Amino acid sequence: MSSTAPFFFKQPLRYLRWASINKPAYFYSICVGLAGPTIMAVVIPTRKYLGYERIAKVPQTYPIPKGPRPRPSGFEDE
Repeated sequence: MSSTAPFFFKQPLRYLRWASINKPAYFYSICVGLAGPTIMAVVIPTRKYLGYERIAKVPQTYPIPKGPRPRPSGFEDE
């Protein structure tokens, strides 16, 4: 009994070519999933090496104004 799909461990490049043609959704989703950690490991140190610094941090809360709050008028139900 012979399988039409090549085995990954015997011929990895042939298998990757076969998977990209016959199962593109699986193949490219794995490629994108593997690219994320790789980009994190390469891009962040490279940006620091090149001197990129963040200008401002992202605010985590909404700023609350100081002092008494004015009460809105003109919206009373009658």
